[in-house]
Amino acid sequence: MTPVPPPAVELSADQARRIALRAQGLLGAPDRRAGVPGVLRHLGAVQLDTISVLARSHELIPYARLGAVGRRAVEDAYWSGGRAFEYWSHAACVLPVEEWPHFAFRRRAYRSRSHGDQQLPDGVYDTVIRQLREEGPLTATELGGANNGGEWWDWSASKVAVERALMYGEVVCTERRGWKRVYDLAERAIPDALLHDDLSDAECRRRLVALAGRSLGVGTRTDIADYHRLRAEEFDAVVADSGLVPVTVEGWAKPAWADPEALAGEPRGRHRTTLLSPFDSLIWERARTERIFDFTHRLEAYVPKQKRVHGYFAMPLLAGGKLQGRVDPAREGATLVARQTSLAGPKAVAPMAEALVEAAGWVGCTDVRLERVDAPELRGPLIAAIDRVPRRAHS
Repeated sequence: MTPVPPPAVELSADQARRIALRAQGLLGAPDRRAGVPGVLRHLGAVQLDTISVLARSHELIPYARLGAVGRRAVEDAYWSGGRAFEYWSHAACVLPVEEWPHFAFRRRAYRSRSHGDQQLPDGVYDTVIRQLREEGPLTATELGGANNGGEWWDWSASKVAVERALMYGEVVCTERRGWKRVYDLAERAIPDALLHDDLSDAECRRRLVALAGRSLGVGTRTDIADYHRLRAEEFDAVVADSGLVPVTVEGWAKPAWADPEALAGEPRGRHRTTLLSPFDSLIWERARTERIFDFTHRLEAYVPKQKRVHGYFAMPLLAGGKLQGRVDPAREGATLVARQTSLAGPKAVAPMAEALVEAAGWVGCTDVRLERVDAPELRGPLIAAIDRVPRRAHS
């Protein structure tokens, strides 16, 4: 690690928490005029995942910030009007189209790699590109089949080819259709003003570090580098030129950096009460979540059922700027089922009830049913609180 300049500012743990919440769009009045596109630009990356319980994670992210925005509006905001593209950032993410140039370093790295473990038959790559040029946007199935009929990872040659073209930047994922990627040529999908790879690797990383710092508000080297999955040494090489300000945070053992705009004024405003996707960028880095919120959380979807502690897709409850519990939801017809609910204490009962009822209405459920509540003495109060929350119709 390169030497860190002396910190310019000392932040309390509470200040850092509030800065992080404001930077993530969860403190203060939401910008409803900017809507879902504004959330995407503000966060810089919205993670995609196949799991759908209440909704898919990329829908849950704007919901957490804007409230019960129409789900169709979420999809349209991502995939219409050329506003976004999908690429590898923190993971597979929806990214604002303005960030296309910033990933040139990653596209170049993929192009320079050996693909000895995945050789393509002669002509397949060129055939895929020609088919897209002649026929327009297509799924892998429309390009000749996504797999060879074996296990899910047994990709066909055309699927390997189009995914390679995606990594190279010759092809772009322009939307998801039935969760299948729809591919198009980058020359058609990306505006001419952005369709270039002339930024140096260092400049790409500098910009991504600056953007990650803005989206996080304040973070350690690991926090900021992990936002777009840069290596620590890549962060070290550019942070001095990123514009981020060295700070210390009460209780944080490691140096931190903050976005200068985040330090310009005390974070104030209304706290959002909502359930968070485990893939929400507020909490996707588990060590950071524990450091900021004193809340340990992990996704247990891939943990054997008998070893799960909080459930398959436990969603933390954000209320009053703190993480005050979690719920493992499911849907059965018009009922949102809270399979397992945990609460930090009696003060979390009302926020959990509000969050459950709002989430139920958003996904078209008219009822909420509790199953297991980890603190049995709070079960009755939680049921009563759910019954008191007004129901609203959502699109």
